[in-house]
Amino acid sequence: MVGISRHCVSALFAGLLLAAPLRAAALPPEIEYAYPDQSVWTTRVNERGTPDNPLLRVAAALFAKAGIPWHGKDYPATRMFNQLRDGTAQFSMLVKAPALQECCLLSATPVTGSEIRVYRTAGQPPVRSLSDLAGRRVVTIRGYSYGGMLGFLNDPANRITNHAAVKHDDAFAMLEAGRGDYLLDYAGPAAEVLAARPIAGVESDLLSRQDVFLVLSRSYPDAPAVLAKLEAILATLDVEALMKPSAR
Repeated sequence: MVGISRHCVSALFAGLLLAAPLRAAALPPEIEYAYPDQSVWTTRVNERGTPDNPLLRVAAALFAKAGIPWHGKDYPATRMFNQLRDGTAQFSMLVKAPALQECCLLSATPVTGSEIRVYRTAGQPPVRSLSDLAGRRVVTIRGYSYGGMLGFLNDPANRITNHAAVKHDDAFAMLEAGRGDYLLDYAGPAAEVLAARPIAGVESDLLSRQDVFLVLSRSYPDAPAVLAKLEAILATLDVEALMKPSAR
């Protein structure tokens, strides 16, 4: 009996030693990267016919180096914020927004940034601030909040006539046809539209730069340490190269 007991103890001890590395190698919980279903980066669409998000390529590099399983999913903006607030989604790359402060941690340094520019045809004076648009006709693209600027544009006190276009190229066609004095658009999509169909004399002014940060749900296990790890990895990546279509 003593011999059998010692054999069992030895076998059990060996089993524990074998199991320990397996537990150590267990993958962390899978992360869902929630992102807007409307791109501020490009007019290109992916294989599903939805707007391309080049930050998915940045996420792929980040999580591959971090050893964290993940998947991406696009949502309308309101639902995306709800998913992050209730912890259904655990990660995003977004501008700093009050809606994220309680539910999420944000990186100390930005991942990248996007520009909101005001486009104008010859003869229209430059725009240096949002207040310069008061009393003017402005073309916008439906679905964008322009980092909160839409509230100013739609405020009756500012006497702005807001003509909303469905697509970026429609918006530039409206500007060219004289249906607006100015057009608000993100620099990336606008550059693609103007490259494909130049408009004589069109100029632009920088209105705002929107920095984009890593966003991680506070509910994700060991969230502060995980965010610190992702930030350290981010510092080693060539983000702009990853965001280019050739980086696919």
